[in-house]
Amino acid sequence: MLNNIKPFAAFLIGLLLVSLSFGALAHGVDDNTRVFLEQNTGMQFIPFIYIGAKHMFTGYDHILFLVGVIFFLYRSRDVLLYVSMFTVGHSITLLWGVLGDIQVNPYLIDAIIGFSVVYKGFDNLGGFKRVFGRQPNTKLAVLIFGLFHGFGLATKLQEFELAPDGLVANMIAFNIGVELGQFMALAFIVIVINFWRKLPSFERFSTVTNTMLMSAGFMLIGLQLTGYYLH
Repeated sequence: MLNNIKPFAAFLIGLLLVSLSFGALAHGVDDNTRVFLEQNTGMQFIPFIYIGAKHMFTGYDHILFLVGVIFFLYRSRDVLLYVSMFTVGHSITLLWGVLGDIQVNPYLIDAIIGFSVVYKGFDNLGGFKRVFGRQPNTKLAVLIFGLFHGFGLATKLQEFELAPDGLVANMIAFNIGVELGQFMALAFIVIVINFWRKLPSFERFSTVTNTMLMSAGFMLIGLQLTGYYLH
């Protein structure tokens, strides 16, 4: 059974290390993208869709949270429901944050996003029932954390002082790109999890995975709080 766990454990460890390595790079905003965002004027619908999709693929904290959200969802309609609630949450605050120029400290908001990863891993391990004797409303939690994730996305875009010309259309395009990137990432994750559900090692695999999610979340919190106090 342990041999069945090792391949995915190695993959997840790699994903966590990459997430911490790239956490300081503004979620994959490379030099070319940075120049484009800083110099862009007018509506650029397709480029912003691309940037949104790429941002989600390199936003490892968002992906880790979604891994926790869908981990024990067995029905497609449940996956769709929870992911839709997360989407509604982060879409609201992404658009509101950028278009309304709502300023949030990026280190603190990213620390909360790290906490969301800890929360979901702890929830999946049954921690709330064992420690507190009750189970929080998981749908509400996903929606609320989605709001924080949206502010996290907004803070990254606000760094570039985007031109107001075409901003609404560009933000809608960016959000569409985020959803497309999220869908592609989730498709891969669902395939991997469904594969492991067929193996007798799934129970042990689930414990290892969600424990590692919690560890990653704590590391992300520490990374962001360190940045907050040093800046």
